[in-house]
Amino acid sequence: MLKISHFSKSYDSRHKAVDDLSLEVCSGDIFAFIGHNGAGKTTTLKAVVGILPFEEGTIKIDDLDINEYPLEVKKRLAYIPDEPKLYDMQTGAQYLNFIADIFDVNAVDRRERIEKYAELLEIRKALNDPINSYSHGMKQKLQIISAFIHNPKLMVMDEPFVGLDPKAAFSFKQLMREFCENGGAIFFSTHVLEVAEKLCDKVAVIKGGKLIASGTMDEVKGDSSLEEVFLELTEHE
Repeated sequence: MLKISHFSKSYDSRHKAVDDLSLEVCSGDIFAFIGHNGAGKTTTLKAVVGILPFEEGTIKIDDLDINEYPLEVKKRLAYIPDEPKLYDMQTGAQYLNFIADIFDVNAVDRRERIEKYAELLEIRKALNDPINSYSHGMKQKLQIISAFIHNPKLMVMDEPFVGLDPKAAFSFKQLMREFCENGGAIFFSTHVLEVAEKLCDKVAVIKGGKLIASGTMDEVKGDSSLEEVFLELTEHE
């Protein structure tokens, strides 16, 4: 589903923000991407979704190269950034319909999906309110719904649980599992290692732009907790 091969990205001539990164996310995977602040997580995620240009390596989604087929690739994915990027003067419903229009989602499907996800995340009653009246958590919920609305194949998410209340976080984890059980794939960064350990099939650890561990959750953490392994790898590597 997602194949990153020898990807590198530099912001200046002195050092690489990401250095020769290779990993693969397959259909059905919930794949956690973890590391300290500044390790290269967000740089990688932005390159994967086509926001950030790069010159070294390749990134393919559904066997399509993001640099060669940017529009076709973007039709197949959804991106949730670490801060909600919304049009505050629109209502929640207007924003969701705007996203549905971009992806050419028909009226029946968009109505069913909006109703399903808005009800599950308990934001349906607020959809006719302007987004500038929303709390951070409500904006995050709206952003999550917008990611599901066109039924993508791959979801790329940067700290998606920030701002969610416990019930919304639980519902969102259910949606993530359902999405991957139906053949989708999720690649996301998080600092909440306990959530990653319980939710994810696979995990990769990045430090200073370099991949230092990758594999199934059991392979990476062994008999220890993910938190213990992460601290050991990032301290001594």
